[in-house]
Amino acid sequence: MKHVNIYESDPGGLLYDPRVRTAMTWFADDDEDLLTFEAGAAVRTANHAVERMRAHGSQGRGVSAGALDLLVRLNAGEQGISIGELARSAGVSSRNVTGLVDTLEHDGLVRRVADPGDRRSVLAEITPAGRAWMEAFRRPSQLAVRAMFQGFAPEELAVLRDLCLRLAANRHRLADHLRRAGPEP
Repeated sequence: MKHVNIYESDPGGLLYDPRVRTAMTWFADDDEDLLTFEAGAAVRTANHAVERMRAHGSQGRGVSAGALDLLVRLNAGEQGISIGELARSAGVSSRNVTGLVDTLEHDGLVRRVADPGDRRSVLAEITPAGRAWMEAFRRPSQLAVRAMFQGFAPEELAVLRDLCLRLAANRHRLADHLRRAGPEP
C-alpha cells in the first residue's frame, strides 16, 4: 500500500495532518498540548522521510545508512577516529560501530590502524577506495537533499536546524534527568 500524505492547511496557512490531529486529540488536555503532540508527530514524519531518502541512496550503493554515517564522519577528517569516538558522535554503541567498521573494512572502504597516541588503541580511517565511494555519492546526495528541501528559504532552513537541535538538546537534558532520578519505586 502506498503511503499517501493528506495534509491540510490551518487558518494561518500552516500544514497539519488531520489524521494525526484526530489521533493526538486523545492525549491533549488543550489546544497547546495538541499542537505539541502534532509537532512531535510531524518531527517523526519528517525524520522518517529523510531517513528513507538516505537509506534508499546508500543501500542502492551497497552501504547501510549506519555505515554511511561512519563514512561521512571518517571522510571529514585526515586522521582516523577511535571506535569509541565514532560511537559517541553517532549516538550508538561501540558494539554497533565495531560491526559497521568490520563490514566497511571487508568492503575495502575503511581500515583499522594503530593509534599513534595510544599503542593499545586502534583507529578506523577511510581508505582511498572509501574516499572515491564518497565522491561518487556526493552529487546524488546533493540532488536528493536539494529536492527534499525544495521551496525552503535559507532563513527557514536555519530555523529548522535550530529547532531540531533544540529538540535534541531537550531530549539529552531529559535523559540526564531520568538517569539521575533513577527508577521509580
